[in-house]
Amino acid sequence: METASEIRKIAFLGDYLPRKCGIATFTSDLLAAVAAEQPKTECFSVPVNDLEGGYEYPAEVRFEIEEQDQASYLRAADFLNISNPDVLCLQHEFGIFGGPAGSHVLALLRELRMPVVTTLHTLLREPNPDQRRVMQELISRSTRLVVMTERGRQMLQEIYQAPTAKIDLIPHGIPDIPFVDPNFYKDQFGVEGRLVLLTFGLLSPNKGIEHALQALPQILAEFPNVVYIVLGATHPNLVREHGEAYRVSLERLAKKNKVHQHVIFYNRFVEIEELKEFIGAADLYVTPYLNEAQITSGTLAYAFGAGKAVVSTPYWHAAELLAEGRGVLVPFGDSAAIAQGIIGLLRDETRRTAIRKSAYKLGREMVWSNVARLYLRSFESARRERAVLTRKTFATKTLDQQPRALPELKLDHLSRMTDSTGLFQHALFTVPNFSEGYCTDDNARAFILAVLLDEMEEEPEGVRSLATTFAAFLHHAFNARTRRFHNHLSFDRRWLDEQGSEDSHGRALWALGLGVGRSPYRSFQVMCGQVFAEALPAVADFTSPRAWAFALLGIHEYLQRLSGDRVAQQMRETLTTRLMGLFDRTTQPDWPWFEDVLSYDNAKLAHALILSGRAMGQTPVYELGLQALRWLAQVQTAQSGDFRPIGSNGFFPRGGPRAEFDQQPIEAHSMLSACLEAYRATSDPAWYEQAQRTFDWFLGWNDLGLELYSPNTGGCRDALHVDRVNQNQGAESTLAFLLSLAELQLMQNAVIAFNQPAA
Repeated sequence: METASEIRKIAFLGDYLPRKCGIATFTSDLLAAVAAEQPKTECFSVPVNDLEGGYEYPAEVRFEIEEQDQASYLRAADFLNISNPDVLCLQHEFGIFGGPAGSHVLALLRELRMPVVTTLHTLLREPNPDQRRVMQELISRSTRLVVMTERGRQMLQEIYQAPTAKIDLIPHGIPDIPFVDPNFYKDQFGVEGRLVLLTFGLLSPNKGIEHALQALPQILAEFPNVVYIVLGATHPNLVREHGEAYRVSLERLAKKNKVHQHVIFYNRFVEIEELKEFIGAADLYVTPYLNEAQITSGTLAYAFGAGKAVVSTPYWHAAELLAEGRGVLVPFGDSAAIAQGIIGLLRDETRRTAIRKSAYKLGREMVWSNVARLYLRSFESARRERAVLTRKTFATKTLDQQPRALPELKLDHLSRMTDSTGLFQHALFTVPNFSEGYCTDDNARAFILAVLLDEMEEEPEGVRSLATTFAAFLHHAFNARTRRFHNHLSFDRRWLDEQGSEDSHGRALWALGLGVGRSPYRSFQVMCGQVFAEALPAVADFTSPRAWAFALLGIHEYLQRLSGDRVAQQMRETLTTRLMGLFDRTTQPDWPWFEDVLSYDNAKLAHALILSGRAMGQTPVYELGLQALRWLAQVQTAQSGDFRPIGSNGFFPRGGPRAEFDQQPIEAHSMLSACLEAYRATSDPAWYEQAQRTFDWFLGWNDLGLELYSPNTGGCRDALHVDRVNQNQGAESTLAFLLSLAELQLMQNAVIAFNQPAA
């Protein structure tokens, strides 16, 4: 019977069939059930794609979101606002959305003007800080929250302080399967006359199938006609990373235990009608899962609601659903207990039948038609409460208010410029210039880029391999005898210097410190840490302010992981004092700077003080860095408001003429990076805006209106001359652009995820 409702249009956001995952099945089934219950209501889907090109979706899919593309979520928000559904039904699980802890979805929610009903498929008892912040904003921006178990309701209230009145308890939906004798279906699978144990769902190691296989010999000793059916394809993510190694290990275990003639693996994703028949054929359903923290299980709901006796480990959903004798609970990872639980039910047909009937009776509340009515009730409540969520009037945002649509990160040119030795310094147009060889400066910058890309959760293919090459170059460049780095290496792998410049040494320390502090790979951490410790003392004798600054950046990153290193702490204090002293000796009211000339990589001097001053809790230090950076920003801003770096043809001596050209990409990256650090230190949006304006210099917002970044190659042209761009795309310029893009993207991710106030 159709339920009366004023709702005329509903959007469903989450994974969607034919994507093979539990959320996709749930979203598809829920949409179908609501549409059947309310046939006059338009229902459409907005799925999230984890594959380039997406899937062959059915007609109800109206718009697609690319999982890791932040801008895609904002486009989806625009589409939803224009489509104007009465309610959005969001399926939430951290892993299906891009960004830190799945935070990209928050960018979408902030823009919506319709009420949102969020179904929480995962709740974490001990969320990390990012997960907690995402969950708290998700709760704030949802008009209503749906959980599938009483434990889920309690966790929302106790762990996340969600308002009780906002929570709806709606069970996981199930198909309406008739209560029949299992023998009715067994001949379809060639198991007639046998006792059938069933486990189904996407296969992955946390399912604990190996423990059920270990239990089989004991079960077969008493019931030799038992057959165990394991139904389901291997999880697509597992296949992409490890192939079928887990399934193969299970097959080997079955053979080792000599039970392989009693085990049937169906390696496929089955449609609902066939799934009903598999469930119908089962005498017992088994879930030997290993992870307690599973708040919902669609497979358990399906089997229980179909009237199956269940033997399960006590993960949260099972512990609640099978309580009070509605099934058999056994300890995690205990094969003997699994065997005893199954044998006990097979021995006692009367008990098994009673459990089946009780489960089937309770399951009538879980069939999709009833669940759809409960969701429609929640949708109606959300619609009435929409004013609470939409106090803010929707308006089209102007360009300066929207998150930036940044260029695609493309590493094609960087890869072409890299061979097994390292990154070449220079290029003839886009062709590597072998005759100029390699340098430590550029390989250090390249390693920094690789580490940053690891943080972006959208790491391009091949980055790990490139990072290994750059790290190996830095290791080879260090001369353990002199405790200094070589800088220039010829194409035939001969060092052309006894020791490199102080600046190249400082840049190498910066890269190594970042490897220690931020790389997720233990091998990089160890290698970088060893070389960093040996190379750091030499800086005490340096006279280059830029080398001091680079070293300070590296020390800061190093101390993020190894904060107790007193040698590094003392060197930070020494170098900070030197930079402060340099500023005090040189500064004048009209020239608040460290040197009598603005030359190259200028902003790094201010950057180092902002970073180090904050880390050491020395406010005068970081405020001086901000003062210097503020003046540099004024000097490097044209009347149009565009970024205009100091030219390299003479630089800018105090009291002398300023060189307008050649404008170098390294200056743009240095300024952008320092401005982002100033924004982190002050939360002043003016610094963020300055960083964005600086980035625009690469894209044509400059004195000549010419683009330095090449979207075709992913490279960056070497300079802006007085009348043209330099068409060569060398390592320094390309890395200046790629580092700028990576740093701005990381900051934008953080801004969108956490820095906007909740509704």
